[in-house]
Amino acid sequence: MNKKLIFVLLPIFTIIGLLLWLFESIQSEAKPFQRKIEYIHNQGSTQGTTYSATYQQPAGIDLQSKIEARLHQFDSSLSSYIPNSIISRINRNDKSVNTDLDFETMFNTAMETARQTNGALDITVGPLVKAWGFAFGNKNHDKLPVVSDFLPFIGYEKVRIVNHKLIKDDARIMIDANGIAQGQSSDIIAKLLEANGCKNYMIEIGGEVACKGLSPSNAKWRIGIDKAIDDTTNTNNGLQAVVEMSSGAMTTAGNYRKFYIKDGKKYAHIINPHTGMPVNHNLLSATVIAPTALLADAYDTAFMVIGVDSSLAVCKRVPGLECYLIYVDETGNNQVIYSPGFKKYLAK
Repeated sequence: MNKKLIFVLLPIFTIIGLLLWLFESIQSEAKPFQRKIEYIHNQGSTQGTTYSATYQQPAGIDLQSKIEARLHQFDSSLSSYIPNSIISRINRNDKSVNTDLDFETMFNTAMETARQTNGALDITVGPLVKAWGFAFGNKNHDKLPVVSDFLPFIGYEKVRIVNHKLIKDDARIMIDANGIAQGQSSDIIAKLLEANGCKNYMIEIGGEVACKGLSPSNAKWRIGIDKAIDDTTNTNNGLQAVVEMSSGAMTTAGNYRKFYIKDGKKYAHIINPHTGMPVNHNLLSATVIAPTALLADAYDTAFMVIGVDSSLAVCKRVPGLECYLIYVDETGNNQVIYSPGFKKYLAK
Protein backbone atom coordinates (compact mmCIF):
# COMPACT_ATOMS: atom_id res chain seq x y z
CA MET A 1 0.00 0.00 0.00
CA ASN A 2 2.76 2.39 0.89
CA LYS A 3 4.69 1.52 -2.26
CA LYS A 4 1.67 2.35 -4.43
CA LEU A 5 1.23 5.69 -2.73
CA ILE A 6 4.85 6.65 -3.38
CA PHE A 7 4.61 5.54 -6.99
CA VAL A 8 1.54 7.72 -7.57
CA LEU A 9 2.76 10.85 -5.74
CA LEU A 10 6.27 11.02 -7.21
CA PRO A 11 5.17 11.99 -10.73
CA ILE A 12 2.85 14.63 -9.25
CA PHE A 13 5.77 16.39 -7.47
CA THR A 14 7.81 16.22 -10.64
CA ILE A 15 5.05 17.79 -12.71
CA ILE A 16 4.52 20.56 -10.16
CA GLY A 17 8.26 21.31 -10.16
CA LEU A 18 8.32 21.51 -13.95
CA LEU A 19 5.30 23.81 -13.99
CA LEU A 20 6.95 26.15 -11.47
CA TRP A 21 10.16 26.21 -13.52
CA LEU A 22 8.23 27.02 -16.68
CA PHE A 23 6.27 29.76 -14.90
CA GLU A 24 9.44 31.43 -13.59
CA SER A 25 11.06 31.22 -17.02
CA ILE A 26 8.05 32.85 -18.67
CA GLN A 27 7.96 35.57 -16.00
CA SER A 28 11.66 36.24 -16.46
CA GLU A 29 11.30 36.59 -20.23
CA ALA A 30 8.24 38.78 -19.78
CA LYS A 31 10.08 41.39 -17.66
CA PRO A 32 9.99 44.79 -19.36
CA PHE A 33 13.11 46.01 -21.18
CA GLN A 34 15.26 48.08 -18.84
CA ARG A 35 15.67 51.46 -20.56
CA LYS A 36 19.11 53.00 -20.25
CA ILE A 37 18.96 56.31 -18.43
CA GLU A 38 20.64 58.92 -20.63
CA TYR A 39 22.89 61.62 -19.22
CA ILE A 40 21.69 65.21 -19.40
CA HIS A 41 24.05 68.09 -20.12
CA ASN A 42 23.34 71.71 -19.14
CA GLN A 43 25.53 74.76 -19.54
CA GLY A 44 25.20 78.48 -19.07
CA SER A 45 26.66 81.60 -17.48
CA THR A 46 27.12 82.51 -13.84
CA GLN A 47 29.41 84.65 -11.66
CA GLY A 48 31.14 86.18 -14.68
CA THR A 49 32.12 82.74 -15.96
CA THR A 50 30.44 79.59 -17.28
CA TYR A 51 28.99 76.46 -15.72
CA SER A 52 28.60 72.95 -17.05
CA ALA A 53 26.58 70.14 -15.48
CA THR A 54 26.44 66.55 -16.72
CA TYR A 55 24.23 64.16 -14.75
CA GLN A 56 22.04 61.08 -14.84
CA GLN A 57 18.60 61.79 -13.40
CA PRO A 58 16.62 58.57 -12.74
CA ALA A 59 13.39 59.85 -14.33
CA GLY A 60 15.19 61.69 -17.12
CA ILE A 61 14.18 65.10 -15.74
CA ASP A 62 16.16 68.11 -16.97
CA LEU A 63 17.15 70.12 -13.88
CA GLN A 64 18.55 73.22 -15.56
CA SER A 65 15.84 75.56 -14.29
CA LYS A 66 16.48 74.38 -10.73
CA ILE A 67 20.24 74.72 -11.21
CA GLU A 68 19.96 78.30 -12.41
CA ALA A 69 17.51 79.23 -9.66
CA ARG A 70 19.90 77.88 -7.04
CA LEU A 71 22.85 79.73 -8.57
CA HIS A 72 20.82 82.95 -8.52
CA GLN A 73 20.03 82.36 -4.84
CA PHE A 74 23.72 81.79 -4.14
CA ASP A 75 24.67 85.02 -5.93
CA SER A 76 22.17 86.94 -3.81
CA SER A 77 24.27 85.93 -0.84
CA LEU A 78 27.90 86.05 -1.98
CA SER A 79 28.23 87.99 -5.22
CA SER A 80 29.98 91.32 -4.76
CA TYR A 81 28.76 92.21 -8.26
CA ILE A 82 25.15 92.40 -7.03
CA PRO A 83 24.52 95.64 -5.06
CA ASN A 84 21.88 94.15 -2.76
CA SER A 85 23.55 90.83 -2.07
CA ILE A 86 24.30 89.99 1.54
CA ILE A 87 28.04 90.41 1.06
CA SER A 88 27.61 93.79 -0.67
CA ARG A 89 25.38 95.07 2.11
CA ILE A 90 27.87 93.87 4.73
CA ASN A 91 30.64 95.73 2.91
CA ARG A 92 28.51 98.89 3.02
CA ASN A 93 28.13 98.39 6.79
CA ASP A 94 24.37 97.82 6.54
CA LYS A 95 23.60 96.85 10.14
CA SER A 96 20.20 95.40 9.24
CA VAL A 97 21.55 92.53 7.12
CA ASN A 98 21.77 88.98 8.45
CA THR A 99 24.08 86.29 7.15
CA ASP A 100 22.51 83.17 5.61
CA LEU A 101 23.64 79.53 5.37
CA ASP A 102 25.62 80.06 2.14
CA PHE A 103 27.51 83.00 3.65
CA GLU A 104 28.20 81.23 6.93
CA THR A 105 29.38 78.06 5.18
CA MET A 106 31.86 80.15 3.18
CA PHE A 107 32.91 82.14 6.24
CA ASN A 108 33.50 79.13 8.50
CA THR A 109 35.56 77.30 5.87
CA ALA A 110 37.60 80.44 5.17
CA MET A 111 38.31 80.93 8.88
CA GLU A 112 39.44 77.32 9.36
CA THR A 113 41.64 77.46 6.25
CA ALA A 114 43.16 80.72 7.51
CA ARG A 115 43.98 79.08 10.83
CA GLN A 116 45.56 76.07 9.10
CA THR A 117 47.70 78.26 6.80
CA ASN A 118 48.65 81.13 9.14
CA GLY A 119 46.30 83.53 7.39
CA ALA A 120 47.45 82.79 3.83
CA LEU A 121 43.79 82.68 2.82
CA ASP A 122 42.15 85.88 4.04
CA ILE A 123 38.70 87.01 2.93
CA THR A 124 39.38 90.57 4.12
CA VAL A 125 42.00 91.07 1.40
CA GLY A 126 39.44 92.49 -1.05
CA PRO A 127 40.46 96.16 -0.77
CA LEU A 128 44.02 95.23 -1.72
CA VAL A 129 42.85 93.14 -4.66
CA LYS A 130 40.94 96.19 -5.90
CA ALA A 131 43.83 98.56 -5.19
CA TRP A 132 46.16 96.43 -7.29
CA GLY A 133 43.80 96.71 -10.26
CA PHE A 134 41.88 93.44 -10.10
CA ALA A 135 38.16 92.81 -9.54
CA PHE A 136 36.64 96.34 -9.42
CA GLY A 137 40.04 97.99 -9.41
CA ASN A 138 41.70 100.45 -11.78
CA LYS A 139 42.19 98.49 -14.99
CA ASN A 140 44.51 101.16 -16.38
CA HIS A 141 47.12 100.20 -13.76
CA ASP A 142 48.38 103.77 -13.97
CA LYS A 143 49.76 103.78 -10.43
CA LEU A 144 50.68 101.25 -7.78
CA PRO A 145 48.89 101.33 -4.42
CA VAL A 146 50.43 102.46 -1.16
CA VAL A 147 50.14 99.14 0.64
CA SER A 148 50.64 100.61 4.11
CA ASP A 149 47.35 102.48 3.72
CA PHE A 150 45.45 99.16 3.59
CA LEU A 151 47.21 96.79 5.97
CA PRO A 152 45.58 98.19 9.17
CA PHE A 153 42.19 96.82 8.08
CA ILE A 154 43.34 93.52 6.56
CA GLY A 155 43.17 90.39 8.72
CA TYR A 156 40.81 87.43 9.08
CA GLU A 157 40.99 87.65 12.88
CA LYS A 158 39.32 91.08 12.71
CA VAL A 159 35.90 89.67 11.70
CA ARG A 160 33.47 87.19 13.24
CA ILE A 161 29.82 86.16 13.07
CA VAL A 162 27.59 86.59 16.13
CA ASN A 163 23.89 85.69 15.93
CA HIS A 164 23.94 85.84 12.10
CA LYS A 165 25.59 89.26 12.09
CA LEU A 166 29.08 89.89 10.74
CA ILE A 167 31.03 91.92 13.27
CA LYS A 168 34.03 93.99 12.09
CA ASP A 169 36.78 95.50 14.21
CA ASP A 170 37.05 98.31 11.67
CA ALA A 171 34.28 99.70 9.46
CA ARG A 172 36.71 99.85 6.51
CA ILE A 173 37.02 96.05 6.44
CA MET A 174 35.48 94.44 3.36
CA ILE A 175 34.75 90.75 2.72
CA ASP A 176 35.82 89.24 -0.58
CA ALA A 177 34.65 85.69 -1.36
CA ASN A 178 35.68 85.72 -5.02
CA GLY A 179 38.64 83.45 -4.32
CA ILE A 180 36.45 80.60 -3.07
CA ALA A 181 32.87 81.27 -4.21
CA GLN A 182 33.08 79.31 -7.47
CA GLY A 183 34.19 76.21 -5.61
CA GLN A 184 31.32 76.61 -3.18
CA SER A 185 28.83 77.07 -6.01
CA SER A 186 29.96 73.74 -7.50
CA ASP A 187 29.17 72.14 -4.14
CA ILE A 188 25.69 73.60 -3.89
CA ILE A 189 24.76 72.33 -7.35
CA ALA A 190 26.21 68.91 -6.48
CA LYS A 191 23.91 68.86 -3.44
CA LEU A 192 20.96 69.90 -5.60
CA LEU A 193 21.65 67.07 -8.06
CA GLU A 194 21.88 64.53 -5.25
CA ALA A 195 18.65 65.82 -3.72
CA ASN A 196 17.01 65.14 -7.09
CA GLY A 197 18.18 61.53 -7.20
CA CYS A 198 21.38 61.91 -9.24
CA LYS A 199 24.08 59.41 -8.29
CA ASN A 200 26.31 60.09 -11.29
CA TYR A 201 27.24 63.69 -12.07
CA MET A 202 29.95 66.25 -12.68
CA ILE A 203 29.50 69.98 -12.15
CA GLU A 204 32.13 72.52 -13.25
CA ILE A 205 31.96 76.25 -12.58
CA GLY A 206 34.85 78.42 -13.70
CA GLY A 207 37.13 75.39 -13.72
CA GLU A 208 36.18 74.24 -10.20
CA VAL A 209 34.83 70.67 -10.29
CA ALA A 210 32.68 68.49 -8.04
CA CYS A 211 31.78 64.97 -9.15
CA LYS A 212 30.36 61.64 -8.07
CA GLY A 213 29.86 58.21 -9.58
CA LEU A 214 30.59 57.44 -13.20
CA SER A 215 30.71 59.37 -16.47
CA PRO A 216 28.56 58.60 -19.56
CA SER A 217 31.30 56.19 -20.70
CA ASN A 218 30.75 54.19 -17.48
CA ALA A 219 34.20 55.15 -16.20
CA LYS A 220 35.60 57.61 -13.68
CA TRP A 221 35.31 61.28 -14.58
CA ARG A 222 38.40 62.65 -16.34
CA ILE A 223 39.50 66.20 -15.49
CA GLY A 224 42.44 68.04 -16.99
CA ILE A 225 45.10 70.11 -15.24
CA ASP A 226 46.25 72.97 -17.48
CA LYS A 227 49.86 73.70 -18.20
CA ALA A 228 51.02 76.77 -16.27
CA ILE A 229 51.75 79.06 -19.21
CA ASP A 230 51.29 82.85 -18.94
CA ASP A 231 48.16 83.57 -21.00
CA THR A 232 45.67 86.31 -20.13
CA THR A 233 43.49 85.30 -23.12
CA ASN A 234 42.78 81.86 -21.62
CA THR A 235 43.31 80.25 -25.05
CA ASN A 236 46.48 78.29 -24.34
CA ASN A 237 44.83 75.15 -23.00
CA GLY A 238 47.49 72.46 -23.18
CA LEU A 239 47.16 69.85 -20.43
CA GLN A 240 49.85 69.07 -17.90
CA ALA A 241 48.04 65.99 -16.57
CA VAL A 242 44.66 64.24 -16.43
CA VAL A 243 42.96 63.24 -13.19
CA GLU A 244 40.41 60.42 -12.82
CA MET A 245 37.86 60.73 -10.01
CA SER A 246 34.61 59.15 -8.90
CA SER A 247 33.99 61.23 -5.79
CA GLY A 248 35.05 64.58 -4.39
CA ALA A 249 36.24 67.87 -5.85
CA MET A 250 39.20 69.39 -7.65
CA THR A 251 40.12 73.06 -8.12
CA THR A 252 43.14 74.98 -9.39
CA ALA A 253 44.61 78.40 -8.61
CA GLY A 254 47.43 80.00 -10.58
CA ASN A 255 49.14 83.26 -11.40
CA TYR A 256 49.37 82.61 -15.14
CA ARG A 257 45.91 83.79 -16.26
CA LYS A 258 45.10 86.95 -14.31
CA PHE A 259 48.05 89.32 -14.28
CA TYR A 260 49.47 92.43 -15.90
CA ILE A 261 52.94 93.74 -16.70
CA LYS A 262 53.98 97.21 -15.55
CA ASP A 263 57.47 98.62 -16.06
CA GLY A 264 58.67 95.13 -16.95
CA LYS A 265 57.34 93.52 -13.76
CA LYS A 266 54.52 90.98 -13.50
CA TYR A 267 51.69 91.62 -11.03
CA ALA A 268 49.38 88.64 -10.42
CA HIS A 269 45.88 88.71 -8.91
CA ILE A 270 46.62 86.61 -5.83
CA ILE A 271 47.66 88.92 -2.98
CA ASN A 272 49.71 87.96 0.05
CA PRO A 273 47.60 89.24 2.99
CA HIS A 274 50.68 89.67 5.20
CA THR A 275 52.68 91.90 2.86
CA GLY A 276 49.85 93.36 0.78
CA MET A 277 51.86 92.56 -2.35
CA PRO A 278 50.94 90.31 -5.31
CA VAL A 279 52.39 86.83 -4.91
CA ASN A 280 55.76 86.57 -6.65
CA HIS A 281 57.57 83.25 -6.15
CA ASN A 282 58.29 80.04 -8.06
CA LEU A 283 54.90 78.34 -7.56
CA LEU A 284 52.91 78.76 -10.77
CA SER A 285 49.77 76.77 -10.01
CA ALA A 286 48.23 74.70 -7.24
CA THR A 287 45.65 72.00 -7.92
CA VAL A 288 43.87 70.62 -4.87
CA ILE A 289 41.66 67.57 -4.38
CA ALA A 290 39.40 67.67 -1.32
CA PRO A 291 36.02 66.33 -0.15
CA THR A 292 34.33 69.59 -1.23
CA ALA A 293 35.09 72.17 -3.92
CA LEU A 294 34.81 74.96 -1.34
CA LEU A 295 37.57 73.38 0.72
CA ALA A 296 39.73 72.73 -2.36
CA ASP A 297 39.21 76.29 -3.61
CA ALA A 298 40.14 77.75 -0.23
CA TYR A 299 43.37 75.79 -0.01
CA ASP A 300 44.46 76.28 -3.62
CA THR A 301 44.45 80.06 -3.01
CA ALA A 302 46.31 79.68 0.27
CA PHE A 303 48.91 77.42 -1.39
CA MET A 304 49.65 80.09 -4.00
CA VAL A 305 50.63 82.35 -1.10
CA ILE A 306 52.69 79.94 1.03
CA GLY A 307 54.59 78.19 -1.77
CA VAL A 308 55.68 74.64 -2.55
CA ASP A 309 57.18 73.27 0.67
CA SER A 310 54.55 74.69 3.01
CA SER A 311 51.73 73.50 0.73
CA LEU A 312 53.01 69.93 0.85
CA ALA A 313 53.29 70.17 4.63
CA VAL A 314 49.66 71.35 4.94
CA CYS A 315 48.46 68.48 2.72
CA LYS A 316 50.25 66.05 4.98
CA ARG A 317 48.59 67.58 8.04
CA VAL A 318 44.99 68.13 6.85
CA PRO A 319 42.93 64.92 6.30
CA GLY A 320 41.41 64.44 2.84
CA LEU A 321 43.62 67.05 1.17
CA GLU A 322 45.93 66.32 -1.78
CA CYS A 323 47.81 68.74 -4.04
CA TYR A 324 49.57 68.89 -7.41
CA LEU A 325 51.99 71.80 -7.78
CA ILE A 326 53.65 73.26 -10.88
CA TYR A 327 56.68 75.40 -10.12
CA VAL A 328 59.78 76.89 -11.73
CA ASP A 329 63.13 75.41 -10.76
CA GLU A 330 66.49 77.20 -10.42
CA THR A 331 67.18 76.82 -14.14
CA GLY A 332 63.87 78.41 -15.17
CA ASN A 333 62.17 75.17 -16.21
CA ASN A 334 58.69 74.12 -15.11
CA GLN A 335 58.59 71.15 -12.75
CA VAL A 336 55.86 69.17 -11.00
CA ILE A 337 55.60 67.82 -7.48
CA TYR A 338 52.57 66.37 -5.71
CA SER A 339 51.52 64.95 -2.37
CA PRO A 340 51.83 61.15 -2.10
CA GLY A 341 48.06 60.60 -2.11
CA PHE A 342 47.59 62.50 -5.37
CA LYS A 343 49.28 59.79 -7.40
CA LYS A 344 46.26 57.46 -7.29
CA TYR A 345 44.19 60.07 -9.14
CA LEU A 346 46.56 60.53 -12.09
CA ALA A 347 45.46 58.82 -15.30
CA LYS A 348 47.92 56.22 -16.51
